[in-house]
Amino acid sequence: MLDGHDSEDTKQSTADMTAFVQNLLQQMQSRINELEQSINDLRAEMGVEGTPPPASKSGDEPKTPAS
Repeated sequence: MLDGHDSEDTKQSTADMTAFVQNLLQQMQSRINELEQSINDLRAEMGVEGTPPPASKSGDEPKTPAS
């Protein structure tokens, strides 16, 4: 068994996995930013820009007691 090679392989695979995960996170952030922009554009088109979301009224949905 070549211990030197094993530790090198482990370091390399850890570095590869780190780079892979960072890349995925960057892609997710990019898509989230695009979604946010699309949502803001749609809200602006509907004329609700800057208005708070409608407050939920007590009769809107049945409240179930927490058990």
